[in-house]
Amino acid sequence: MHESPLNPIPWSKRPSFKARLVGVIATAGLVLSAVPAGAQALAQAVEKDREMIVTANPLASAAGAKVLKNGGTAADAMVAAQAVLGLVEPQASGIGGGAFVVYYDAATRTTTTFDGREKAPAAATEDRFAGLGFTTAWQSGLSVGVPGTPRIMEVVHERYGRLPWPRLFQPAISLAQRGFKLTERTSSQVAGLLAANPSCSNRIFFRDPVAFAYFANPDCTAKPAGTLIRNKDYAHTLKMMRRGADAFYHGDIAADIAAAVQGDLAIPGDMTVADLANYEVIERAPVCFEYRGHNVCGMGPPSSGALAVGQILGILENFDLTGDPLDERNVHLFAEAGRLAFADRGLYVGDTDFVTVPVEGMLDKTYLASRAALIGEQDMGTAAPGTPPGNFDPSAPDNRAKLSGTSHISIVDRYGNALSMTTTIESSFGNGVMVRGFLLNNELTDFSFSPESNGMPVANRVQPNKRPRSSMSPSIVFDDQGRVELVTGSPGGSRIIGYTAQSIVNHIDFGLDPQESINTPHYQNRNGSTEIERTIAGITLPYDADALAAQLQARGHPVNVADRLESGLSIIHVVHQDKHRPPYGKGPHWKHGHPGKPWHHGYPWHPGKKDGILLIGGADKRRDGTVDGR
Repeated sequence: MHESPLNPIPWSKRPSFKARLVGVIATAGLVLSAVPAGAQALAQAVEKDREMIVTANPLASAAGAKVLKNGGTAADAMVAAQAVLGLVEPQASGIGGGAFVVYYDAATRTTTTFDGREKAPAAATEDRFAGLGFTTAWQSGLSVGVPGTPRIMEVVHERYGRLPWPRLFQPAISLAQRGFKLTERTSSQVAGLLAANPSCSNRIFFRDPVAFAYFANPDCTAKPAGTLIRNKDYAHTLKMMRRGADAFYHGDIAADIAAAVQGDLAIPGDMTVADLANYEVIERAPVCFEYRGHNVCGMGPPSSGALAVGQILGILENFDLTGDPLDERNVHLFAEAGRLAFADRGLYVGDTDFVTVPVEGMLDKTYLASRAALIGEQDMGTAAPGTPPGNFDPSAPDNRAKLSGTSHISIVDRYGNALSMTTTIESSFGNGVMVRGFLLNNELTDFSFSPESNGMPVANRVQPNKRPRSSMSPSIVFDDQGRVELVTGSPGGSRIIGYTAQSIVNHIDFGLDPQESINTPHYQNRNGSTEIERTIAGITLPYDADALAAQLQARGHPVNVADRLESGLSIIHVVHQDKHRPPYGKGPHWKHGHPGKPWHHGYPWHPGKKDGILLIGGADKRRDGTVDGR
């Protein structure tokens, strides 16, 4: 099974994606499901030639696109979009949470990453969650980490922004004051949590009366989709933040956050105003690795994202991925690579300010080739961690795989800058407590609940001022000339790693455009069951998931067939068009062009441009994803 990588078949000789998909599915017996007459057509990629933003909500994308249109950079647009997301998608992100940013600066041709991950309070101890179940810890003051989102917004803007900081908050302030319509997604998630309460008067979820009144009716039903929501408290908070992020970390807002944490109605926490005042964003070098001639850069520890994505891709590089994404051999290989990556992730990754992580060793090609050699025709079962070269602390594994409330923003601006940002308040609606119009996070539940195992410390154990391990995987892919080629990332808890890795494989190995990549059903393995996604009518390609499951089971995979794997991918493909390239329809096919179409995914070269770009965007319709720009 272990093979040397082969050069891909030239795109000029490949049939279209649809034809290849039909062929491989027919060959494998995965008959395409019949598409009913009048069924909703799948989303198509969006083309722009100047600037582009993709977020999980149309209002956030519109706010960012307006900033870009007015001459703003990717950093400017991110601030505007994040401020709106915290209002219209409060279950996923907001100023009460944290974020990671990967930023490419075209002027200096450099990539850097910014760590805005939440921190444990100074008073936190290793036994913080001892004896607590996840839900109890989640819905408590103990779960709240010191927020990083306001500060990372400011730090990235100060470095790369062009427009005035106060101006960037106006779209969110206006929406909060005049009102916006509650989405079906938010309403249904509120309803799900309310239904999990023992009773209306005895509430675990939305125990905070302010949050309850904001999201629910007095009879404990969720406010329905379409309800006009106003949030004057949030507007006032943003108006204060127009003076700078210090307005959040000092003074009345910080005092109210600390009081809410310490006075939690379930279990009080220990965050203080000093914890907020002392918070800092850390600029870190990106973690980069090569995959089939491309350079992929992402976020290193405390995120496990770039390391795990890099290991999956580095293992797959030892195999020739042929056919189509849904070919059962490709799914098998991807799942096995995921097993091996998650085994290493669970043992080695933590906050590098507290533990030694073998970052280079985990991505060493010789090491990954040895891991790839473990993959056979049958599922290997639970994978054991390897021993990568380099220094690391002796530790015990933390193999928990969790879901979360997270969002993702991808941006390319007119200046050639690119931003990939994954932003979160952890689980849905964070810890459920609302302060001044925004929700607090429950990020500290990303720490291991046990500080040690079998007498060995866990790398991801709770420690004072430490940042918990994350799966967020904001990524930028560069072509063989060092130019931005793909901006990608997703929400989805620990599944983020698989979603992001699959988006890169779909682009590089299978030649899919961003929307085709997103429309392809998901599959992955987090060192447990192999998960595959059923067809979602009108959202993903129709295929026979049960037949694929049977083929994988024949290889020994324990398979979980899910109705929906809740990604939220935001992808931008940057097509570079310079004076050396022939016009549309002439000359050879570019090696990453769309299968069967001439030149750069079949999009026309603009002969009047000396060094132009075409932007091709895709947004995840499993959520409310939207592409915007010019």
